[in-house]
Amino acid sequence: MTRHAFVTLVTNVDYARGAAALIRSLKRAGTKAEVVVLHTGGVAASQLSPLKALGARLVASELLPTSDAFNERHARAKLHADAPFIRGRKPDFHTPLDNFAKLRLWELEEYDRVVFLDADTIVLRSIDRLFGYPEFSAAPNVYESLSDFHRLNSGVFVAQPSRATFDAMLARLDAPDAFWRRTDQTFLETFFPDWHGLPVFDNMLQYVWFNLPELWDWASVRVIHYQYEKPWEAAHPRAEQLRPLIEMWKALDTDLPLPDLAGLANPADRASPQK
Repeated sequence: MTRHAFVTLVTNVDYARGAAALIRSLKRAGTKAEVVVLHTGGVAASQLSPLKALGARLVASELLPTSDAFNERHARAKLHADAPFIRGRKPDFHTPLDNFAKLRLWELEEYDRVVFLDADTIVLRSIDRLFGYPEFSAAPNVYESLSDFHRLNSGVFVAQPSRATFDAMLARLDAPDAFWRRTDQTFLETFFPDWHGLPVFDNMLQYVWFNLPELWDWASVRVIHYQYEKPWEAAHPRAEQLRPLIEMWKALDTDLPLPDLAGLANPADRASPQK
């Protein structure tokens, strides 16, 4: 497993906290692979030290050398105005332009294969088998309708580091007037049009809990992805609806035991009057 690594990206103190919970979850799941944290200048050394203490390898990564025009198009206010989020709320600390920094993982040529995980994910069961998947593998962006199986979600994906691939990405990313509606997600879907699908259980988006409850199965879920609102936000608009998922994240945040997954009720069962 020394030539394999799980990789996440930390761009501010909020995502540093999220990454700590993610690392704990990977360790509890029994992975033998390295865990790498790409971090930008938006994170202080003191905020990274807990991640190193958990056994992560820290790799300093600069934001991509994109043009001023590109940066302006993908600044938070401009991007959210031109492509508003209508299904959920992005927190104030979300900086869309930072998302592109995850492409830096293709520079990690010391690894044969990496699995990227957003810092707002946690792992419930081993996902080491994903290192056997090809580049580029990702789960579908399903959280509202089954018709979205054709779109990928970039919160979990499998990649093969290569400087040549990274250079090709940079050449295409900042093309004249390029606008990536959902930043890295839209770009990766375009760059890898024949992407390989992972099961939804390897990147279960939290909104499935209330939008598609029949799809949620605790016996199969391996990764929970807290897209939109984050579980460490004090009182976000979906907090009551997502209470069981938030409590699970908080257990990892405070290094407490997780509940027995086998004993948890699926949302469809919880809603059923027969249960």
